[in-house]
Amino acid sequence: MALAGGSDSEEDGKTETFLLRAVKIAFVVALYWFVSITMVFLNNYLLDSRELNAPLFVTFFQCVVSVLLCLAMNALSALCPNLVDFPSVRFDPKVSREVLPLSVVFIGMITFNNLCLKHLGVAFYTVGRSLSTVFNVLLSYLILKQTTSVYALLCCGVILGGFWLGVDQEGAQGSLSWSGILYGVLASMCVSLNAIYTKKVMPVVDGSIWKLSYYNNINACVLFVPLILIFGEMAKVYSSTRLGDWHFWGMMTVGGVFGFAIGYVTGLQIKFTSPLTHNVSGTAKACAQTVLAVIFSASIKSFLWWTSNMMVLGGSFAYTWVKGMEMKKVQEEPQCKTKAEKSGSGV
Repeated sequence: MALAGGSDSEEDGKTETFLLRAVKIAFVVALYWFVSITMVFLNNYLLDSRELNAPLFVTFFQCVVSVLLCLAMNALSALCPNLVDFPSVRFDPKVSREVLPLSVVFIGMITFNNLCLKHLGVAFYTVGRSLSTVFNVLLSYLILKQTTSVYALLCCGVILGGFWLGVDQEGAQGSLSWSGILYGVLASMCVSLNAIYTKKVMPVVDGSIWKLSYYNNINACVLFVPLILIFGEMAKVYSSTRLGDWHFWGMMTVGGVFGFAIGYVTGLQIKFTSPLTHNVSGTAKACAQTVLAVIFSASIKSFLWWTSNMMVLGGSFAYTWVKGMEMKKVQEEPQCKTKAEKSGSGV
């Protein structure tokens, strides 16, 4: 009886552990979806404001909020180290200079990303920003001299096909913005460059994504100032009717908070799942985001329009799966060689 009881309790413990982990993973994935989708819709609301047509200023303000949140988290970590785990951030001009090339790319990424969202809307945003995978392959070859498998290239071909079909269908509906498409292509290129330069700069910030975010946003705040002046957005801000609107500034601040939070929930999802699962989750999130945007705008889309979205999402998912299988194969090869060497020496 005692032995039987012990076996049942062990199985219950394992079941509880599995269920608890499953609940945690589900919560983290749901949190990532909520933060990411909310941030996209919120940015679309802020950028679509007719009273304040200043996308660079909106992006600049969000960078300021991110810097302030980094400093706040740093202070909380010093006061409550057991509750808040955040790396110590102190401004170092040398580190800032070394991060500067990445910061230029970072500015291009968030600026073109927001401009794409402003001109294309949330519904077509996924297709408009879909070429980051294609640019990953192209720039990895041009900069890092890394080749790509035929299967991965075929996935990129599906994404390209979905992109062109989407552009064609959006144009047929009379809602296509060529400037939005251009911003989407540039944003996709900057996303790929950002990933490449991040790998190069990571050792400078001791491998901390939070330190990198801190220096990136500080550099961006400085670099955005001349851009805002050159494009005349400061005058638009001063003449705007929303300058004294506390609701608007509250929404701007919330947008900055969500922009800061997306880095945290992305890392959290990767930690609780895997990079491969994170990419799959991101693809599924983009699908849900598109559906929500179409429902929210109460618009009717053609079958081919939906087909273009499915091609983009399907190609992205397939590319993620192919790269995951290739990485798994590379990791297993040394283990197979080691086992073969051991068996050979044993004989």
